[in-house]
Amino acid sequence: MPLNKGAKPGSKGFGENIAVEIKSGKKKSQAVAIAYSEAKAKKKKKK
Repeated sequence: MPLNKGAKPGSKGFGENIAVEIKSGKKKSQAVAIAYSEAKAKKKKKK
């Protein structure tokens, strides 16, 4: 399942991104970092 791009921290999509990464075998801290990275990537593209 692809990650939700631009999901703001605290949103449902952000939590889903974390859950997808944990399910794929990543550690919780790494999954959170990836979710923040995805949220930031969308923000950079927007400018």
